[in-house]
Amino acid sequence: RGEEEEEEMEGWQQLYPGHIPTSPLQKALLAAGSAVMALYDPYRHDMVAVLGETTGCLALPNLRDKMKNHPEGYRILQERPRIRLSTLDMARLQGLPEGSLGREYVRFLEDNKVSPDTRMPPKFVDDEELAYVIQRYREVHDLMHTLLGMPTNMLGEVVVKWFEAIQTGLPMCVLGAAFGPVRLSTRKLQVLATELVPWAIRSGLNASCVLNVYYEQRWEQPVESLREELGIFPPP
Repeated sequence: RGEEEEEEMEGWQQLYPGHIPTSPLQKALLAAGSAVMALYDPYRHDMVAVLGETTGCLALPNLRDKMKNHPEGYRILQERPRIRLSTLDMARLQGLPEGSLGREYVRFLEDNKVSPDTRMPPKFVDDEELAYVIQRYREVHDLMHTLLGMPTNMLGEVVVKWFEAIQTGLPMCVLGAAFGPVRLSTRKLQVLATELVPWAIRSGLNASCVLNVYYEQRWEQPVESLREELGIFPPP
């Protein structure tokens, strides 16, 4: 039996650096375990990442197809840009005019003390191109916060997750949107239910696919103009 297992594992190749090939059963176990941990502690980004990869088998090909059928999205898939401290000219972004995407993005990173380098690289996606798609989704997540005008507190994260759930169809976003509010106070839940979630859903349905924007080439563009172009309604 040991030899059979070894042969089976040899049939699976590492498709990109860091890739860990897994069987459907292993994926199911990883998904269940990471879901429990992510619900227990929504700030466990590693568990949220594993959940996204092990449950995204339908949503990721759909997102890739949306990118392939859009000129800007197709170019992103071809050129594979990365949003990391090593690829960002932070001084230039800080020097951009108030209200521009680059300036507001840097302000968001500074105000919330977050770094683009904390995004986990994919491990469990068994397709090299789809691994890039989920990587790209993770790296533009902070830009979603910037575009939607939402902080990184639990309320802000839940609102962004509702928007992303509608936009991407990723089960991880759906879970975050549904169970994230559990820890919020009654007052915040009221604001969420009456104002923020309806706005996030309307914007998510109305907006064109947010992965089809080559953000790196639009740092100078005003946030308001990019919102309008995408079809995101002004934040309440």
